[in-house]
Amino acid sequence: MFDPSVYAARRKALLDRIGRGVVVLPSVPLATRNSDVEHAHRQHSDVYYLSGFDEPDAVLVLSNVHAEHQAVLFVRPKNREREIWDGFRHGVEGAVGTFGVDAAFPVSELEQRLPDYLEGAGRLHHELGEHTEFDGQVLRALHLVRMRCRRDGRTTPTEIVSTQVSIHEMRLVKQEAELALMRRANAITTEGHLAAMRVSRPGRFEYEVEAELLRAFRGGGAERPAYDSIVGSGPNATVLPYRRNDRQMQDGDLLLIDAGCEFGYYAADVTRTFPVNGTFSPAQRDLYEVVLAAQDACIAAVKPGATMDGVHQVAVRVLTEGMIRVGLLQGSVDAAIESGSYREFYMHRTSHWLGMDVHDVGSTFLAGAPRPFAPGHVLTIEPGLYVALDAAVDERFRGIGIRIEDDVAVTLDGHENLTTVPKTVADVEAAVRAGG
Repeated sequence: MFDPSVYAARRKALLDRIGRGVVVLPSVPLATRNSDVEHAHRQHSDVYYLSGFDEPDAVLVLSNVHAEHQAVLFVRPKNREREIWDGFRHGVEGAVGTFGVDAAFPVSELEQRLPDYLEGAGRLHHELGEHTEFDGQVLRALHLVRMRCRRDGRTTPTEIVSTQVSIHEMRLVKQEAELALMRRANAITTEGHLAAMRVSRPGRFEYEVEAELLRAFRGGGAERPAYDSIVGSGPNATVLPYRRNDRQMQDGDLLLIDAGCEFGYYAADVTRTFPVNGTFSPAQRDLYEVVLAAQDACIAAVKPGATMDGVHQVAVRVLTEGMIRVGLLQGSVDAAIESGSYREFYMHRTSHWLGMDVHDVGSTFLAGAPRPFAPGHVLTIEPGLYVALDAAVDERFRGIGIRIEDDVAVTLDGHENLTTVPKTVADVEAAVRAGG
């Protein structure tokens, strides 16, 4: 959590952006895992971004209309008995004292009080459809305040605006304090990947490697993984969302690990691919060098004014050139790109935004055109090649899946690579062999 003044400044900046309006943001509802056991709570990123408050059953209301209460939290009240079972609660008094909001009330009073905060606003900023049960509560409050205003002529919201056009645009540009957390998340993630390389060897199971990742993440102070780790060996590396992580690794396998931790509510997202026996085969090395060349070219292209679409086109061209060079594709580079034949082996995009969410918010297009990068944007660079076991290619390439992914921040004059996990052939082989 940052100092409360950071969240206060964000709230002010948001209210300055939206004009005469009200923002209503609910926390993520608790979800049942099984029986009476719930999944671990992780606060909605927008609520945390604007308040630092990470308890469930909360609602943040921001208003440009009510001068006295511009920031209000509705929270669970203190309850000694429930805190024995659920853990500490800040309660109403703590919400004001710790998080610097203007007022706080028990969340049970939201339905009663929300119409008062909507009254006088021209726009309601709320993400309809994200939590449909809460939507009903908001719409009932909106209906009630409209009925009131028919009688006395006061203003009532006439528009409901997605938070994507306000909060998410703010979150897209990372300030230095945010980048510092992302560097730390990457440093911890580096330790996890290095530990995974050291323990990987033929005969071990993917889940043993996953356990080492989790140990390093928590041991480094991360709150949690930023997403479910992908630990795919052999042909499993060709399955993009593979998460079973239960195969026994064989001599000659490559292991693709896509894993990152979350530190201070900011994510790392890193992928490395390496031979579990410590030595790339000639075919594996050929394809790995193609992917690495593509990633290097893409990272070099990141600077203010460049775009995700442009970076992707760099990846497509370098990968296609490499696939033709090693014999995975035939014909000319331009023909393979125009026909889309390269997509058999490279079927996903090269980048996505990164921040509090691993696939972070913020539009990649502006007015229908690719959005130019600006300082403070953070994105992944993750080209790959995936050759199915039944692909009609030279059998030495079949079953090979390779992806290399780094986290890159756009700077004033270029970029900063936040990721420090080894990735050259020599460095990767040395890191694996370090485990014996």
